[in-house]
Amino acid sequence: MTDAQMNVLVNPAALVGAQLLVTSRIEDLDALAADLEAQVIGAGEQRSYVIARLADLRTGRETLLSVSRALSDLVALATPVDAGPTRLRSASRQVFQIIEAERMRIARDMHDGPAQSMSNLVLQAEILERLIARDPQMVVKELADFKNDVRAVLDDIRRLIFDLRPMTLDDLGLVPTMCKLITEFDNRPTMAASLRVTGDAVRLSGNYEQTLFRIIQEALNNAKKHAQARNVEVVIDFGANAVIATVRDDGVGFDVANTEERLDTTNHLGLISMRERASLEKGSLSIQSTAGRGTEVRVAFDLVRS
Repeated sequence: MTDAQMNVLVNPAALVGAQLLVTSRIEDLDALAADLEAQVIGAGEQRSYVIARLADLRTGRETLLSVSRALSDLVALATPVDAGPTRLRSASRQVFQIIEAERMRIARDMHDGPAQSMSNLVLQAEILERLIARDPQMVVKELADFKNDVRAVLDDIRRLIFDLRPMTLDDLGLVPTMCKLITEFDNRPTMAASLRVTGDAVRLSGNYEQTLFRIIQEALNNAKKHAQARNVEVVIDFGANAVIATVRDDGVGFDVANTEERLDTTNHLGLISMRERASLEKGSLSIQSTAGRGTEVRVAFDLVRS
């Protein structure tokens, strides 16, 4: 097979995205392995299970490292000598922009939320120290307020953890995790959100659940931040051989064709990430929107039932 034929069959940008996902998964396994290593000492009767689980994680990590190296080789083979470097730099730039944008969002949320709140808690604790000798009764009242503030900070931290990687996605699956996400959006005063599930809501293999969750999450964030939507509905249809997720909002809408033509020169990283995620799992993603009539994002994956 010639280099030109290889380039037709393999998209270097998709390979770069796949490498990013593999690297992210390796980091997740490293964090989980570190947690399990800390549990081994006090595992008691579960010690053998924890050790076996740790060995499985290390085996999986080595497999992913091999996959990452293979992807690097494919990128080199699929990239033409003349046009390749420019295209690959463009793809890499988009990947790094998405990572940097996500880091900025996390840093901003941490600064405006838990960091500010914990600073206030420190000040409250110092005031309580001074009140102990002067007015013990007042301390009791202030302690109740202090505990409520601590609970609020804990809720903020749990929300940030959920945004980073919802543990329910691994433990319970897509639908329970989506219920929690929709509840969070529905509790916000500016937008009502609802979830409807049709078909047999089974667990999905591979990366389908994570990919669907991230695409739906991005579509919801877009409806909140950019579409100025008052209502948004998420529909997940579990078919016999496919799963389809649709996100509809009643926001301001936008010119889809014009926006996608300028993806390489604008900062629409959310649209790029949704398309890349769908493409990496061999899915299809369509976006329909009309000015003043809202937006519909639809993603579909063909499933291989075991």
